[in-house]
Amino acid sequence: MEGDLYLLQQFGPFLDQKLGEQTLRDQLITRLLKIRPKTGGSRWLRLNRAQQEYSRTCSRRNIVLKARQLGITTYVAARYFVQTITRPGTLTVQVAHSQESAEAIFNIVQRFWENLPKAMLKGALVKSRSNVRQIVFPHLDSEYRVETADDNAGRGMTIHNLHCSEVSRWPRGGLETLASLRAAVVPEGEIVLESTPNGAAGVFYGEWQKANETGYTQHFYPWWYDESYREIVKKGKVLPLTPEESDLARQHGLSEGQISWRRRQWKTLRDLAAQEYAEDPGSCFLVSGECVFEVGAIEKATGLAGAATESEDNGRLTIWFPPQKGRRYILGVDSAGGGSDGDYACAQVIERTMGMQCAELHGHFPPYELAKRVADLGLRYERALVAVERNNHGAAVLAHLTYLRCENVFEKGGQLGWLTSAASRPAMIENMAAVLMSEPELFHSTRLLEECRTFIRRADGNAAAADGAHDDCVMAMAIALAVRREDVGRGVKKRRLEMASLVVE
Repeated sequence: MEGDLYLLQQFGPFLDQKLGEQTLRDQLITRLLKIRPKTGGSRWLRLNRAQQEYSRTCSRRNIVLKARQLGITTYVAARYFVQTITRPGTLTVQVAHSQESAEAIFNIVQRFWENLPKAMLKGALVKSRSNVRQIVFPHLDSEYRVETADDNAGRGMTIHNLHCSEVSRWPRGGLETLASLRAAVVPEGEIVLESTPNGAAGVFYGEWQKANETGYTQHFYPWWYDESYREIVKKGKVLPLTPEESDLARQHGLSEGQISWRRRQWKTLRDLAAQEYAEDPGSCFLVSGECVFEVGAIEKATGLAGAATESEDNGRLTIWFPPQKGRRYILGVDSAGGGSDGDYACAQVIERTMGMQCAELHGHFPPYELAKRVADLGLRYERALVAVERNNHGAAVLAHLTYLRCENVFEKGGQLGWLTSAASRPAMIENMAAVLMSEPELFHSTRLLEECRTFIRRADGNAAAADGAHDDCVMAMAIALAVRREDVGRGVKKRRLEMASLVVE
């Protein structure tokens, strides 16, 4: 190959030419490139466990899920830097989630160039400029760029090497930015999507889940791949291991020092520890992110969830408990516009006394169709109390329910429907979270529980679905449970008044 010949001609003195191209590239990395280690100073780049494994197993399309600070970004930068200076006409682009991270990555690349042998810097590797996180090699017609993840990333470029860093933390969800960047990569180019976990939603989570379909090679690197993640432990000073710690140590051959280090990190970081220091590629997504609902309760509810007894209308209506004569039910309804690309509409049916989830209606329904389906479902469930969120599209649904002469529509303060406001929304969510914690056996919908996993606390303090996720099932259930709480409260108040009147008599 032309690239191999160029590599051998320019860098032959540094290489064992009997080895394959991948090993030749790693030789250049370890013999020419310097880094600043965590302890400070400067040293030659020596590949650690995660870097070696990635080098051995990577393909042209890669997705990397990892614990923090394992050196993957540094290795990819080194790999791409070598490819940029050994293959004329190469454009390499690394994309970071923030300005600060982009500058840090560019400093790594700049340090590679500055520490090359002086003789090399006078030849083909002379650069014409190095500014705005860009290095241009005019004699090679090659270029190295470090960008931030914004709407303009990749526009007008023909990219040969693309590294997308911390994709789970890209602003505005990152879906359009990633699509634009990938469209700019030539067919034979190399792509790396890399990140620590950040909740079971969003573009990175989606890419990891469908990697087998899209042809991306998955790489997972847990925290113990870094040898520095351990403590010096005096003999006999470690506390007895918990069952979880014992299983982890046995499965992965962890030492007492590593378990001691882990124990301290989990105590300090609490819920964020599993996000920063991933331990397995499944649960690290589920336990990361600022989840509003207790993850343990979600897991317990998922384990207890029973199979549906009926499924109708191509799965749009799922029934776990059919209506029973003499029981009373509530329908909580979260409406939507009905477009196939927009949000879903959802209705949750619960039994009033226990709060048990009995049925779930879910789909892209315009207001009139949703109203008709809800009216029929309410009639089917013993003339259930129908509580429709009156915000936005809900007003149209309520108007259609009036036209359809739906009986038993919830009203409050003289107005039909449930009002979700800045005051009522937090209380609704907290009430649902409390019910999920205390009675996880009441919930049966896996769709609802998946939404609970991706319902997060945002930086401004508001609770909402993570980018790329939905919350229609959560909001419908929150409405149903909030109405049930008010209904029970009114019942208690009524019984107290009746008791008082009896005492007076």
